[in-house]
Amino acid sequence: MTPHPVKRRKKLIEVAIPLEAINAAAAREKSIRHGHPSTLHLWWARRPLAAARAVIFCQMVDDPSAVPEKFPTEEDQENERLRLFALISELVQWENTTNEKVLEEAREEIRRSWRRCCADNVDHPEAAELFNPEKLPGFHDPFAGGGALPLEAQRLGLEAYSSDLNPVAVLINKAMIESCERQGLLLSLLATLQIALGSTVGGRVPISHMAPCF
Repeated sequence: MTPHPVKRRKKLIEVAIPLEAINAAAAREKSIRHGHPSTLHLWWARRPLAAARAVIFCQMVDDPSAVPEKFPTEEDQENERLRLFALISELVQWENTTNEKVLEEAREEIRRSWRRCCADNVDHPEAAELFNPEKLPGFHDPFAGGGALPLEAQRLGLEAYSSDLNPVAVLINKAMIESCERQGLLLSLLATLQIALGSTVGGRVPISHMAPCF
């Protein structure tokens, strides 16, 4: 046992998640032909963006049963869980990938749980470094592949880091995570290719073509 164990609360993903809504949204993504990263490049193990977004959210948000000071009864906890399920059902919809109202509501739930975690660990000797309530923890995917997880972590307000042994995956993630907010995915990929290949990539690409996803 470590001399200073981290105090943690049970997360939503450890209790229940709205699988039916997540599965339906993930299946629907297969037919999306405009604005989805899969239309720019193929990846043999691509994770659905909806599932990635839902899983990260549920990993970051406390289950109501872990917040008895706010939800003391089982009925209170179940009602709050259903409210979170309704938010997740909205969050995973393709139309809401750029809906700031829905995304900000999800980010606030994550920040609320993180602030509780920081308060629980205020006496930890490394609290100033590890448990800053004003700075969400970073997200790292060491085998990022097509980049769904770091992309969705970034969408939910986390600072995302990714790595992969495959140089194609590195290129994809570099384009999507580092500069898509500034330039749009397609243009940032062309810029990354130019840097990687040391040559000019010609042509003008309308940023708006890929913007709906980002």
